[in-house]
Amino acid sequence: MTNNSHEAAQWHAVNAAKALEEFEVDIEYGLNSDNVSAHLSRDGYNEITEQARHSILNIVVRQFSDFMILILIAAAIISGIIGSPEDAIAILVIVLLNALIGATQEYRAEHAIAALKVMAAPEARVLRDGEEITISAREVVVGDLVYLEAGNVVPADLRLIEVENIEIEEAALTGESLAISKTTEALSDIDVSLGDRRNMAYKGTQVTRGRALGVTVAIGMATELGKIASLLQQQRSIKTPLQKRLTRFGRRLALIVLVICAFIFLVGLLRGEPVMLMFLTAVSLAVAAIPEALPAVITVSLAIGARKMSRQRALVRNLPAVETLGSVTFICADKTGTLTKNKMQVELLIVDTHEYSSFPPETKDNLCWQLIGQTLALNNDIRPVATTDADIQLAGDPTEMALYLAAQENGFDKAALEQTLPRIAELPFDSERKRMSTLHKDSSDQLIAFTKGAPESILPLCKQQLTTAGEQTLDRDALLEYGTDLAGKGYRVLALAFRYFTALPEPVSEETVEHDMVLLGLVALLDPPREEARNAVQECFSAGIAPVMITGDHPGTALSIATRLGMVPDNDTVITGPELAKMELDEFERHVEQVRVYARVNPQQKTKIVQALQDKGQFVAMTGDGVNDAPALKAANIGIAMGKKGTEVAREASDMVLLDDNFATIVAAVREGRRVFDNIRKFIKYTMTSNSGEIWTLFLAPLFGMPLPLLPIHILWINLVTDGLPGLALSAEPTERGIMQRPPRPPDESIFAGGMWQHMLLVGLLIGGLSILSMAWALETGKDNWQTIVFTVLTFSQLMHAIVIRSESQSIFTLGLFSNLYLLGAVVLTVLLQLAVIYLPFLNAIFKTAPLSIQELLVCFALPLIVFVAIEIEKMIVRRRLQPVIIN
Repeated sequence: MTNNSHEAAQWHAVNAAKALEEFEVDIEYGLNSDNVSAHLSRDGYNEITEQARHSILNIVVRQFSDFMILILIAAAIISGIIGSPEDAIAILVIVLLNALIGATQEYRAEHAIAALKVMAAPEARVLRDGEEITISAREVVVGDLVYLEAGNVVPADLRLIEVENIEIEEAALTGESLAISKTTEALSDIDVSLGDRRNMAYKGTQVTRGRALGVTVAIGMATELGKIASLLQQQRSIKTPLQKRLTRFGRRLALIVLVICAFIFLVGLLRGEPVMLMFLTAVSLAVAAIPEALPAVITVSLAIGARKMSRQRALVRNLPAVETLGSVTFICADKTGTLTKNKMQVELLIVDTHEYSSFPPETKDNLCWQLIGQTLALNNDIRPVATTDADIQLAGDPTEMALYLAAQENGFDKAALEQTLPRIAELPFDSERKRMSTLHKDSSDQLIAFTKGAPESILPLCKQQLTTAGEQTLDRDALLEYGTDLAGKGYRVLALAFRYFTALPEPVSEETVEHDMVLLGLVALLDPPREEARNAVQECFSAGIAPVMITGDHPGTALSIATRLGMVPDNDTVITGPELAKMELDEFERHVEQVRVYARVNPQQKTKIVQALQDKGQFVAMTGDGVNDAPALKAANIGIAMGKKGTEVAREASDMVLLDDNFATIVAAVREGRRVFDNIRKFIKYTMTSNSGEIWTLFLAPLFGMPLPLLPIHILWINLVTDGLPGLALSAEPTERGIMQRPPRPPDESIFAGGMWQHMLLVGLLIGGLSILSMAWALETGKDNWQTIVFTVLTFSQLMHAIVIRSESQSIFTLGLFSNLYLLGAVVLTVLLQLAVIYLPFLNAIFKTAPLSIQELLVCFALPLIVFVAIEIEKMIVRRRLQPVIIN
């Protein structure tokens, strides 16, 4: 739809007759063909439109624009020129793999709108030219009269004109967990939220019960579903913290490496070394200093993290999201099904103003409790249904299911009771009466009517109330106030009543049945919090993460659940959508970091909350399941969709899908994200310290008047074997203790924070110093194989460094040497490869090495132990500094 003059109207506040008049449509005739043609040419078709997508080629090419990738491509070209094709091929494979993963994720991200289009109804039944006809839903125009019945998908936004017990399931659009009963009365509050617009039906929602007739007030992109599509198309992908850090890292590294290599080249020339040798040495050092294995290590780390998350019921759709979780400072979670069980249950039974959490022991001997149990069991339409695998499951309204199960758990089995109290008549629930009655005959042919419904509907029908002590006078006002208080705390409250008949009333109607009743009591129902969610919320607090509830549900329900979970103090308040709409952005941003519960918010407001937190420097994870959540999922630093009850639209807009829809799974994923980032940091720390050791070795030798300590092939070999397997094995390092007792990393924090660059310089200097020390010893004792000794000490020192930096604070003796078998295997294999280079004659010729004696080999093994001792001392100092923080 390109233009719609009516789209800004607040149709929920407009009288039904006025709406028909506005569109110049006759309720008996509908639009005529000329009207339809005019609307189609003005407004276009009733479709969700998409912006032009990027071509696959364009997406692939964009993957090579990253600065770090450009450096690696340059390193590959140089490696090929200087005669190291193995390095060139390895680097190019890593770069192509990285590009493939990035392109796949970007291609997926563009499919959220396509999933939104699938929600549209295929057909619609409309009144045109006085005839009821079925047309393609895309041909519905503004002003069309549309018929709805159970099972239909609403084809456009409608102002309801006539309703007959209609209920519409709007959870995907509003977050409301129950189907909504609709009316035709105009609403006085213009600013009321979508979920409370009881006289509207919205495109893409599902009719679950009843019938209705509505006039079309918005089509295509002017519908609420279309507005969500517009929001989705406005959202741009956000770089992850790791991507930002690596971009900065790549730029600085390139500059530093060029300066150092140029310096070493010039110093060599001044000392009279051959120009070509110094050029090859400088270039080899440049290639070695670039951690070309870094993209592979990151990819492997993320893939391992994603696999572990999948075992914990979290499916990662966007691989960088694994690491992003480790930076999260706010988790904005939907209430229904994520923090709660998404299953209504009876929480309280109120009899004679006394609250009971379950049936008391005297149930069998007390008439009041017997009648309550019979009412819960029999006054419902729960029925067993055979599934495709021959199992029997119960089907019916969620509220009635809760009542049925409460009765069954307390010994009132519906099937058994129906044998002694068969149903002989009923008055079904309808939205105007707000109650349901069933009539049953007992073995003595006495009739009893059981009625349940809203307290304000049931209480006026009752004169007495039955208590455990017998019938008493009913205090309607007190009970109504009691029910209102419970509703304010988030409960759904129903009243139960009964009466006896000597014969079946004729006719069976509300006038003949629903009068002179006796109240049994009130039932309070709630979708309760998940047992594991409270622990997960507390773990969030200990990890420095603020959990926030953003829901389309009622404020009382939201606050009640948040309080039970420990998300807010008992006296905290809820910000509702209408309240948020009235707040200026500056005022909202002053409070946004303190607010923990939002209710009745619309899609634009969910996105506004996320972006306000981001403006304050927070890193936001957003969970959601409905269409209404998709824009916020895409706007968040990490979007988390629900796998069980989530819509395809939400999943397509997300980075991760929770297969069990459980908040606790998010917290487990955050733990895994922190582990992944820790391991990536360990690799960078390891490889850059190794490179630092090589640079110090080449830098210090000429300062002490020594010959060139390493040949270009030695540098490239060390780069290949020590950066390769051991570096990759570090990505499998287990989670460190206390990982969830520390605050999140600030998103703008350098990857070298926490003393990492000092470690790289000083330990690199130590490794370089040990290499020069071995060189001085070998030259002093007149050993011809001195270069092989330097080469081996440098290699073994780097391997020792890999073993000992597995934790920034815990001793290797605490971790256990065998707790990362991949690293142990990689170190052993690298040692064997180094020994092969030393002792196999054909490799001696290639690598310009010579065999070492036992004494020389022992020296090469002994000197790296100094690295081990030095780093263990460093970790001991760190442990003493962190001792009050890390408690497990």
